[in-house]
Formats: sequence, C-alpha cells, structure tokens
Amino acid sequence: MNKRFLVSVVVLFVVAMGFGFLIHGTVLAADYTQLANRGIYRLPEAAEPLMPYMFAANLLFAIAFTWIYRAGRDNRPWLGQGLRFGIAVALLSTIPTYLIYYVVTPLASDLVAKQVVLDSMAMVVLGLIAAFINRDPAPARA
Repeated sequence: MNKRFLVSVVVLFVVAMGFGFLIHGTVLAADYTQLANRGIYRLPEAAEPLMPYMFAANLLFAIAFTWIYRAGRDNRPWLGQGLRFGIAVALLSTIPTYLIYYVVTPLASDLVAKQVVLDSMAMVVLGLIAAFINRDPAPARA
C-alpha cells in the first residue's frame, strides 16, 4: 500500500468523524433528539454502544473515497479536481441518500435540507483534502 494512500485514508477518516460529530452530534442534535423521543432515531445513550459501526463506516468511507479519487484524478490542478470530486460524491451519494430517507422516514423537510447542505459542504471539503494529499509532487527545479 502506498504511503500517501494510507495518509489520505487516516486524515479523511479523522476529518469525516469530526464533521459527523460537528454536523450530526452538535448542529443537528436537537432535531435528532426530537425524532428519538418519537421513536424514529436512537437516543444517544442507545447509539453509544453501536459506535464501532460508526468507526467502521467512516473507515470504509475514507478508504473508498481515497481509492476512487486516486483512480480518477488526472494531470490538472488539484484544487479544481478536489472541488469536482467532492461535488460529484455529494450528487452521487449524499443528496440521494437524504432524499430517500425523506421519502421513507417521517423527517421534516427543513431537517433534510440541513442534512443535504451541511453534508454536501463536508463532501466538498473532504474532496479538497483528498486532492491536496494525493496531488502529484511538484516537478524538481533545474
């Protein structure tokens, strides 16, 4: 395994976990608590023993995100590639997932809108991080 690949996976795992805590554990916590009290989501104390699954999910995400980014990058500036990749992942996964949840779960449209916007922003930042870490090294100067 390439060292840069491993660094990318570790950094993306940590940042994804951080975004998850910030967005879902802090910003949207009150919304989720209301839904938990209605039996739609788990209360924090019920979710806590299941956290190893959250770690596993974020690790798998970091591996796949790095793998797919590295397979699709080309010889262009990393900044544009990172933005494009983050937007593509949001369009491919984040936004459709929350729209599906909205259809099959009794969630308020304003909560779904917040989830879509905040997690899409996180995907763009993660795309930029992946592009930065996995950018081609600058050519040596003569």
